[in-house]
Amino acid sequence: MSQLLYFGQIGKHDAERLLGKYGKDGSFLLRDSQSVQGALCLCVRKAPFVHTYRIAHSPQGWAVEADNSEKLEWFQSLDKLIACYRKLTPSNMVPLLFPFEKRCIEKVEKQNSEKPFYMEM
Repeated sequence: MSQLLYFGQIGKHDAERLLGKYGKDGSFLLRDSQSVQGALCLCVRKAPFVHTYRIAHSPQGWAVEADNSEKLEWFQSLDKLIACYRKLTPSNMVPLLFPFEKRCIEKVEKQNSEKPFYMEM
């Protein structure tokens, strides 16, 4: 699942724009962190904001970094982390309700391109 949600090296503003335009509250995607090499960011829409959570990767596995001194919960895979947080969202996170996959955008863009275009000269 995580590969379908992974948008690579898009920036924070691009992720916010995509989720704002095509997503709904609870839509989420993954992108590379711009500030920490090797880390990912989990971006979740809850209007009027997109909340971003850094996901660390180490030999222990994957974990969402907490703002406070809570102990990190490590998962063997990114898919297991996402599946767990979709079922039971920590109180300091926005619920992960709707996976925002690249094909969602492709479908909308295709529908928009099939609409007749009218231009007055």
